[in-house]
Amino acid sequence: MADSTETEIGDDPSLLIVDDDEPFLRRLSRAMEKRGFEVETAETVAAGKAIATGRPPAYAVVDLRLEDGSGLDVVEVLREKRPDAKIVVLTGYGAIATAVAAVKVGATDYLSKPADANDVTAALLSDGESLPPPPENPMSADRVRWEHIQRVYEQCDRNVSETARRLNMHRRTLQRILAKRSPR
Repeated sequence: MADSTETEIGDDPSLLIVDDDEPFLRRLSRAMEKRGFEVETAETVAAGKAIATGRPPAYAVVDLRLEDGSGLDVVEVLREKRPDAKIVVLTGYGAIATAVAAVKVGATDYLSKPADANDVTAALLSDGESLPPPPENPMSADRVRWEHIQRVYEQCDRNVSETARRLNMHRRTLQRILAKRSPR
């Protein structure tokens, strides 16, 4: 199987991974090296942009939210320097608006975390013509709802009243939801 992956990768196996979650970055980096990619990593937008400018890779996996800004800035630089690059944007929170923004600035695909090396490899090597297979363990509808509420809650600086207003729900209902553990 490694041989077929290597031939699918093409002549240039260079891969840039930009993510500020250091354990995830190390795991994904090792897994992608085993699949035949020559991996270079960055933990910040600035470092990702520097690599994209100096040595634009054929492939890139970029986290959307980084400590020093948006991963879309790295995508834009890479698309400018290497128009043929295959770029996958990763995020811990999948939203249609963010997916559209990622594709508009030049991402080839968009994956929600937790994405494993198989998902990333499939997205990087897909021809874009066919739909990817459904995920092995998709999040439940309850989990997706909970993740959305948590995201809005964090964006409102953990202000329950403001979060409830934005979600168009009663404050007490929101408090009960926040007090519970996350669904699986």
